[in-house]
Amino acid sequence: MNWLMVLAGAAIGAPLRYLTDRGMRARYGSAFPWGTFAVNVTGCLVLGLVTGAASAGAASAHTQLFLGTGLCGALTTYSTFGYETLLLAEGRMPFAAVANVVGSVAAGLGTAFLGVAVAEALWG
Repeated sequence: MNWLMVLAGAAIGAPLRYLTDRGMRARYGSAFPWGTFAVNVTGCLVLGLVTGAASAGAASAHTQLFLGTGLCGALTTYSTFGYETLLLAEGRMPFAAVANVVGSVAAGLGTAFLGVAVAEALWG
């Protein structure tokens, strides 16, 4: 049963990642990887919420598998983040490459902490 929860979450997360990236590229162009940034930061927020809810006893193991492992695992992407940062650096856009790294790490950690804090406020 556990693997079904992961599979179901991933079946939602992967298309969301793809559609988000396409939508961000259509809206903002492809000079900066806004789609990858958006899915990674969103995934950090969701995982923070799920972790905080689980710590408070408000999220079951199945919820953690579905949302945390499945959805967030398929939605977020460290490899694409790394590759796109490399492309920025190789494309003689060092400021954009550094901004991508610093912004992604700061926003990701910030939203993860925010998610835990919100979950603790709701269920703690």
